[in-house]
Amino acid sequence: MRPFLYERPTSVTAAIAMASHLDGAPTQADTQFIAGGTNLADYMKLGIARPERLLDLNELAEPALRQIKTDDDTIRFGALVRMGEAADNKDVRRRCPLLADSLKFAASGQLRNMASLAGNVLQRTRCEYFRETSWPCNKREPGSGCAAMEGINRQHAVLGTSDACIATYHGDFAQALIALDAVVEVEGQRGPRKIPFASLHRLPGDTPNIETDLAADEVIVAIDVPLGAWSRRSRYLKIRDRESYAFALASAAVALEMDGDTVRQARIALGGVATVPWRARAAEDALRGNALDDKAARAAAEAAFADAKPREHNAFKIPLGKRTLVRALLETRDMKV
Repeated sequence: MRPFLYERPTSVTAAIAMASHLDGAPTQADTQFIAGGTNLADYMKLGIARPERLLDLNELAEPALRQIKTDDDTIRFGALVRMGEAADNKDVRRRCPLLADSLKFAASGQLRNMASLAGNVLQRTRCEYFRETSWPCNKREPGSGCAAMEGINRQHAVLGTSDACIATYHGDFAQALIALDAVVEVEGQRGPRKIPFASLHRLPGDTPNIETDLAADEVIVAIDVPLGAWSRRSRYLKIRDRESYAFALASAAVALEMDGDTVRQARIALGGVATVPWRARAAEDALRGNALDDKAARAAAEAAFADAKPREHNAFKIPLGKRTLVRALLETRDMKV
């Protein structure tokens, strides 16, 4: 057990001030925010995360942090809304099934009741080599190497990889958010700002240890999801080794605006196969303006995985990912809305 300082700020302003008032520039190794703790607590036990200071956000007094608000064109999630609350919300389920499904299939009921939405999108990889400190890992220890490259890499990514890292981003809710052009609202010492969800997570490149665009003293306060003609005709399909409590081998978040059999707009994201939440824009382009039949769905799937780079044990993810996307597209097309 490593000693650390545990504090419970009562406002967002206080939390930011606590994170900022350190000797030198604050880093995420110095201070980390915690809400549900379903990811961070595990990594602290494993010795991967070793913060000197934990700031528990559950005492923050701002009511909006725990609210779900809907209007004609937006669903706004407070950062401290629990996954289970959002998945069970009737307005969310009715107006955008994709959001509810991505949360429902993400974890066990116990974890969904504990985990916050903001914490969920910031979860770290479950790569076995990242979790086991005896193996080299560039994400955990920059410059040490990547044991997954030549190791057992069945669970690893085939899209968005680099020579430094092939770890998969395992979240589900994030796939819905990136497909729907969500926006993350954050506050920090430099003031508030809005980040397109597509810009929140960073590709590994040469610095896989830098995972998001957030500064160490910035905290997410809300997630805004725009609604459109595609929102009701949307779904999340998750393929995994077992039906209960397992990460995706491949998943697809799909939202469609249809004019008869023709696709006006398609929004597609892929999970279980990429290093970050993955928007499949090439697949969207392949569908737009065309009739959606089995042939068109297969062509979109081919476009989605055109740049995939398999390793020894994860090559199966490419055909599996294609079949997953084809099925998700056709099932979404056939939804009654």
